Amino acid sequence: MYQEKKLANGLKLILSPLKETKAVTVLILLPVGSRYETKEINGVSHFIEHLMFKGTAKRPNTLAISKALDAVGAEYNAFTSKDHTGYYVKVAADKIELAFDILSDMLLNSIFDTKEIDKERGVIVEEINMYEDNPLMYIQSVFEQITFGADQPLGQQIAGPRSVIKNVSREKIIAYRDKFYNPANMIVTVAGNFDAKKVTALSQKYFSTPKNKIVEQKFKPVKITQTKPQIDLLHKKTEQVNLCLGFPAFRLGDPKIYPLLLLAIILGGNMSSRLFINVREKEGLAYFIRASVDSYQDIGTIFVQAGLDRKRIKQAISLILLELKKIKKDGATSEELQSAKEFVKGKLVLDLEDSENIADWLGKQQLLLNKIILPSEYLKKIMAVKSSDIKKIANEIFVTKKINLALIGPYKNKEEFKPLLKV
Repeated sequence: MYQEKKLANGLKLILSPLKETKAVTVLILLPVGSRYETKEINGVSHFIEHLMFKGTAKRPNTLAISKALDAVGAEYNAFTSKDHTGYYVKVAADKIELAFDILSDMLLNSIFDTKEIDKERGVIVEEINMYEDNPLMYIQSVFEQITFGADQPLGQQIAGPRSVIKNVSREKIIAYRDKFYNPANMIVTVAGNFDAKKVTALSQKYFSTPKNKIVEQKFKPVKITQTKPQIDLLHKKTEQVNLCLGFPAFRLGDPKIYPLLLLAIILGGNMSSRLFINVREKEGLAYFIRASVDSYQDIGTIFVQAGLDRKRIKQAISLILLELKKIKKDGATSEELQSAKEFVKGKLVLDLEDSENIADWLGKQQLLLNKIILPSEYLKKIMAVKSSDIKKIANEIFVTKKINLALIGPYKNKEEFKPLLKV
């Protein structure tokens, strides 16, 4: 499915040819994100992602970059998370050199003009405002902040606080970029219809900067010292309450991830899940409800997120926790487990029809796990999960003292929710 190469300057290259498509995706990943930042520069990884689209010596502004890509109908974007940053271009296969040309130009030759930096400060502040004004988008960040701790780097916001974005200097931004943005820290994943020799040659042509020192990203592992349920309320006059209720869970690479993923699907992973049926369909308490798993290199979470009737919020919380208690006591039926496994299999098959998703799958595993698990291996581990594993994991994770509840809605008193928080 793929092959790996390493250039003389340290650039890692992952190639996944797909002859059945006429498209190709070039994805570049770096181990740069908000968990690696100090409080003084919190948000700079995301800030740099924005600035990479603001002009190079060859393409002096945003329009020059976007116009070149739009002219060939390309799909392109970038993203910053807590532990990595990515840039990608998806184009028709015969335009692959343009993808390499523009991505390398942006990542290695961006100008970071002072005027553009100052303009982008306002753009990012508005992005922060947008997230905070949209509880459905913002609630998970609130949940992670109380779960990991606001004083721990993993609890920091990806976009950072407004105070940093408004004031961080160009010198600090460039110093951070120059420390991490070199080929030795990059993984270039190419998936789609391409010739491997040509792609290797393009990698050497466009990323041939001299070998720099590899900067080993070291993060501060999260330490959970929680001994009782935690609640964070953000008071907001809303008709609907947004909730995120969850628990600390397993790190990326932990074998327990597989039963945990299936547990989340059984609880709230689709429209036939327990929470969807019992909270939405039977009681009409929510339009949106789901259970999900998020994992980092040292820790993870499993959580339920929902938009709920504000007048019946306590009933909804009690009903959600009742479903957790039930699966702790009785586990999952063989029918539920098999259905969840087939759901994972089907979603994976559909996802891997797209070169963009294949590039993402391969690149992120290499970056965050330092190894690649093939889809076939992944499914083998999923299919090996037993009903007893689901019950065991539920009892290990769903513990009263580790409950974390984040709410955005018209409430001010945390104490009224504390008696509900028992599993």
